[in-house]
Amino acid sequence: MPPFPPCCGLIIVASRQPIPLQGIWVEVQVKGFVADVSATLKYKNKEEKAVEAVFVFPMDEDSAVYSFEATIEGKKIIAELQEKEKAHKTYDEAITRGEQAFLLEEDNSSADVFSCSVGNLPPGQEAEVTLKYVRELPVEADGAVRFVLPAILNPRYTPKDHDVSITATRPQGISKIESNCNITPLEYTDCDTTSAKVSLAEGHKFERDVELLAYYTDVNKPSVIVEAGLESTNTAQDSGPTPSGSIMAESVAMLNFYPSIPAGQEQSNCGEFIFLVDRSGSMECAMHPQPNAPKRIQSAMETLVLLLKSLPLGCFFNIYGFGSHFESFFPESVEYTQQSMEAAVKKVNEMDADFGGTEILEPLKKIYQTAGRADHPRQLFVFTDGEVGNTKQVISEVTKNAKKHRCFTFGIGEGASTSLIKGMARAGGGTFEFITGKDRMQPKVLRALKCSLQPTVQDVSLTWTLPSNMEAIVLSKAPAAIFQGQKSIVYAQLKGKVENEAEGEVCLQYKYKDEIIKNNLRFPLNVQNEERPTIHRLAAKALISELEQGTESTSEEVKKKILETSLQSGVVSSLTAYVGVNKDTKTRVEGPPLLRDIPAPALMMSSTYFGGTPLMMACRASPRRMCKKECTYSLDMEEHEPDLEEPRDLIRLISLQNADGSWNLTPEFSDVLGISESDIKTQNPDQNMEVSVWATVLAVIWLYTNSLDEREEWELLEGKAVSWVKAKAGSSLGEFVSAGNELLKSTVDPKVFGL
Repeated sequence: MPPFPPCCGLIIVASRQPIPLQGIWVEVQVKGFVADVSATLKYKNKEEKAVEAVFVFPMDEDSAVYSFEATIEGKKIIAELQEKEKAHKTYDEAITRGEQAFLLEEDNSSADVFSCSVGNLPPGQEAEVTLKYVRELPVEADGAVRFVLPAILNPRYTPKDHDVSITATRPQGISKIESNCNITPLEYTDCDTTSAKVSLAEGHKFERDVELLAYYTDVNKPSVIVEAGLESTNTAQDSGPTPSGSIMAESVAMLNFYPSIPAGQEQSNCGEFIFLVDRSGSMECAMHPQPNAPKRIQSAMETLVLLLKSLPLGCFFNIYGFGSHFESFFPESVEYTQQSMEAAVKKVNEMDADFGGTEILEPLKKIYQTAGRADHPRQLFVFTDGEVGNTKQVISEVTKNAKKHRCFTFGIGEGASTSLIKGMARAGGGTFEFITGKDRMQPKVLRALKCSLQPTVQDVSLTWTLPSNMEAIVLSKAPAAIFQGQKSIVYAQLKGKVENEAEGEVCLQYKYKDEIIKNNLRFPLNVQNEERPTIHRLAAKALISELEQGTESTSEEVKKKILETSLQSGVVSSLTAYVGVNKDTKTRVEGPPLLRDIPAPALMMSSTYFGGTPLMMACRASPRRMCKKECTYSLDMEEHEPDLEEPRDLIRLISLQNADGSWNLTPEFSDVLGISESDIKTQNPDQNMEVSVWATVLAVIWLYTNSLDEREEWELLEGKAVSWVKAKAGSSLGEFVSAGNELLKSTVDPKVFGL
């Protein structure tokens, strides 16, 4: 490894003094849809007394930590995974004896936050700790497989009262790799384009998250990844042979489904749409550190206007804002009409991030306690930067009410809790999205709204066809809800002896309306052993999560199963922790150590592999400063508040649309089009027709001419507009479209209007 860079300039926010953490080295291997990550953290105690540092760091909820080790005074200490209470006792006893010790564990309230306690570092002493984990990678709307090295983690708000390629099939070819940072041209390292490398440009500074997008051929086809069972655990503690019948001893399959729902589906006009919006102080922060970045609350407000304009007539809706307290726009959900929509838009435009902390549990309870409406299934949309300290309680509340609604969640900004965002969506049978960097919130939210308007897919099941001496034990549930274009992952343990050249088949079946739809996948069962049991570890994580979030999670039998799975696989759980003790400490510590809570650091060095070939990154962190209110950390920006952009013409036009889909001819409307109101009236091809018909045709033509790249944002409200204008214009519609194209100097196809 190259040498660590100088002190990265991280500080203790309260005292502005240097912190013990010096830097981070990260090595990432990206293969297919999974990543294997090794992160090394380097500490140095610059205090005059011994220090006990506590470093809290983020990790995706689907990650599985499987190894932890430390190097002190040149001696490597490999930590052992133990039952949590025993690990704490081992750690505390070592600290009391003046020995150096390390403890790695999940946060009690959220599975996507880990803490590393580094105890009894004498003055001037350096130490390195290394943790290794595996994780699933999301697939973006354009087919990109996305991996992000996070730069920051925002601390969680806690309520006052709250105490390697392993594919059995041919790997996908790599078509391109993109990054938000400057990278060298893609260089293939084999003849079939399944392995490649790129490098970050020289002089790169790690001033934001590093995002890597890998584009594979045939990324949206269903696939099966099978990994052979292991003769030994091959985990950090290397505890010997794997117990017969354990998750690590048998082959494991990872199923990647992309269900295809028939085209031409009907859009439901029914539903009760409830939007739950974070108004805590942290929502005042910018979406990203670049100049003129919108604030999180502004982006949420703009998105809410789009949602309100896109709702179907005849539905019901309400909007809740939450922070340290919560309030709703209406006492209960109201029918979507012109009057109620206008009242809601007015209230949205008056929203601010002025509700203090982030307490989501109470408004959730209030929503669930409010009776639903017959024939209007409840759809809950949650917008938050995810900084809460009672994640498991929140998910439990969603789970208890899962049969009454669907839950769609959106994590805003870096540091949003993946446990909260993913957990609520999965518990509520909806979808989740994360909006980071320069991602636009609007298209992601509108995609979710389209999903919520889809008819429900029912009777989802998995059917296995295996040799007579084998059986499949599903470790993670089949998806309860299926949406067009959304990847679903299922893990299964394949028990029994594998014969040469044997094959298996699995079928995902579901009912859509009155049609039974099947997705069949065949896969070989006899696969080679792998050095890194990545799929086994991810499967163990999935099983542990299912057990921890289940209704019987507190039973002794389930706890025993969680503990066994964790210890056998080396994957840390809520009941286990990694602990390592340096019993050969040269300098014993006298007196109690000084406690330091360490803010999350920026990553310092990293190396990424695609198909086994390295992508080298040399990164440097920049200082952080306090943001106002609750958002505690951000990357260094200009000291003055950035000038905020004026509302885009697209948003201005959309904000003028009526609930039925039409537009009125107003001075504001003509200003967006850039044509005087009198000229628009003069060019109306049918002076006897109400002018709103002419204005609505012009609005749709303007959308296609000026914002076609953003059509995903306005597709639903366009549908309302076209339906309205077809009903009003009748046989004259073609004449209106022709005149509109002439006035706006456009060539929009009349087929847009169904002609």
